[in-house]
Amino acid sequence: MAGEAITTQTLRERKARGARIVALTAYDHLLATLLDAAGVDVILVGDSLGTVVQGHDTTVPVTMDQMIYHTEMVSRATRRALVVGDMPFLSYQLGPEDALRNAGRFLKEGRAGAVKLEGGAPVADTVARLVGAGIPVMGHLGLTPQSIHLFGTYRTRGTDAAEAEGILADARTLEEAGAFALVLEKVPTTLAERVTQSVGIPTIGIGAGPRCDGQVLVTHDLLGLFTRFRPRFVRRYAELGQAIDAAVRRYAEDVRAGSFPGSEESY
Repeated sequence: MAGEAITTQTLRERKARGARIVALTAYDHLLATLLDAAGVDVILVGDSLGTVVQGHDTTVPVTMDQMIYHTEMVSRATRRALVVGDMPFLSYQLGPEDALRNAGRFLKEGRAGAVKLEGGAPVADTVARLVGAGIPVMGHLGLTPQSIHLFGTYRTRGTDAAEAEGILADARTLEEAGAFALVLEKVPTTLAERVTQSVGIPTIGIGAGPRCDGQVLVTHDLLGLFTRFRPRFVRRYAELGQAIDAAVRRYAEDVRAGSFPGSEESY
């Protein structure tokens, strides 16, 4: 899909006129090329690559060097979508100056247009420092996977009044700190709607119901490539895992039977 490059200002304008934002993840050049051509607005190079690409149980082991490596591949493929690099665990929690050095790498080496980090009030000063240095920041509230060892569970966040009010307050704090958008992960629809109506920046939901300003999914979930588990909020638009399994089995049968390669595949 042709069109002007998506920027942080584009996303704010989308919210203002009620146009939904389409976001997906990518970790390599080929997939990013396909998503960009299909008209995806935001490509998140998520630290979810730790589970869907590297095979870890959590996102915690992912390193800065790995994130820069994948982000650069995605950015090089992208002509229209805004590329957002996901800051991995311990790349920003040690303080604003450490975060600034790492976030700068996403823009300089990874060629991303923005970064994303998890958390609310505790990272507000860091968000302000990055934005003050000219680095656009996307926030992430609700279920924050990097804190899984603290939570101890992937349950829905914000289901009780106190936690819901905390998430709402954090959203406002991140907006005040200069974040240009917020990911809301695995929170009740009613809370996501309250946050969306309470802030002037776009909200992008994942397991947060239909009333956010946009939606994001892990592309490997959407395509049926990642099958180890399937969150309730995922809608499968294809079953490529099954298609790949069938194709490889047919290939193996043809090789073992001596029918591949045939004359048409030979020189």
